Amino acid sequence: MAEKEKNETVSAKEDLKEKVAEEIHEEKEKNEAEHKTDKKKKDKKDKKDLKIEELEGQLQEIQDKHLRLQAEFDNFRRRTLKEKADLIKSGGETVLVNILPVIDDFERALDVMKEVADEDAGKQGTLHIYNKFKEFLKQNNIKEIEAQNQPFDVEYHEAITKIPAPSDELKGKIVDVVQKGYCLNEKVIRFAKVVIGE
Repeated sequence: MAEKEKNETVSAKEDLKEKVAEEIHEEKEKNEAEHKTDKKKKDKKDKKDLKIEELEGQLQEIQDKHLRLQAEFDNFRRRTLKEKADLIKSGGETVLVNILPVIDDFERALDVMKEVADEDAGKQGTLHIYNKFKEFLKQNNIKEIEAQNQPFDVEYHEAITKIPAPSDELKGKIVDVVQKGYCLNEKVIRFAKVVIGE
């Protein structure tokens, strides 16, 4: 009986060892399965993180391109507005420049008519038309360049010749104006042709 008990104890111990070994084996398999699942989840997370980073990079690049495009458009718009303003400001410049010789002719006609009586209809008509032309030039921002007895300035005057100055204070100054000069909105459209005293 002692042997029987001993055999039963040994058998119970072996059964217990097998149970423990099975439980350990099951635990290992369970841990391995969990580890594989965790690894898969980690891999999925890593892939998601990589995709997110890639998409963030693309978004940043698109935003940068958008900002650059917007800045280029703003520059284009400003440049176009400036060009339009310049065109409006000096749009009729060629027409106005072509009218200047007509003004010169009227001034020559008035010089010749100095000896004619003021009541003469021809003189009055010429003077009236001349005044209308002068008013037209003023309305279109054309100003006559002051030259007579002024110091010579290459920005506004074109020297034709030099002559001895009639007085010391006229040395280096403009003695005579051969052709009047004009500015349109502070831009010279015709230089004054002058004679300088030396």
